[in-house]
Amino acid sequence: QVQLVESGGGLVQPGGSLRLSCAASGSIFSRYFMGWYRQAPGKQRELVAGINRSGFTNYADSVKGRFTISRDNAKNTVNLQMTSLKPEDAAVYYCNANCRAIDAAQGLCIRSSDYWGQGTQVTVSS
Repeated sequence: QVQLVESGGGLVQPGGSLRLSCAASGSIFSRYFMGWYRQAPGKQRELVAGINRSGFTNYADSVKGRFTISRDNAKNTVNLQMTSLKPEDAAVYYCNANCRAIDAAQGLCIRSSDYWGQGTQVTVSS
């Protein structure tokens, strides 16, 4: 079982920066793929950035070059540094821990494991 708590959201002007943090409980944090998702009103939840156990990252095209995801397995945290924020980045941001098939195949986690935080609001407005 993994519990996730996000922090760091808030109001920022266009062009500004925010750093979101996600603190995870449980000693097996390092076994999960960690992702930051966002959901704006009337839109589907989308993956913004992800990082696997080895630190390999992937980003949505809309945030490449502006957002950076990182994880600290010793501290059970995953962060999302957001820069050059745009009004279209405004959304509720969610932290997710997911067991990928390749990791389940190695017995590191259970394939169906999928955990979500409660979300943190990011507002980008002047």
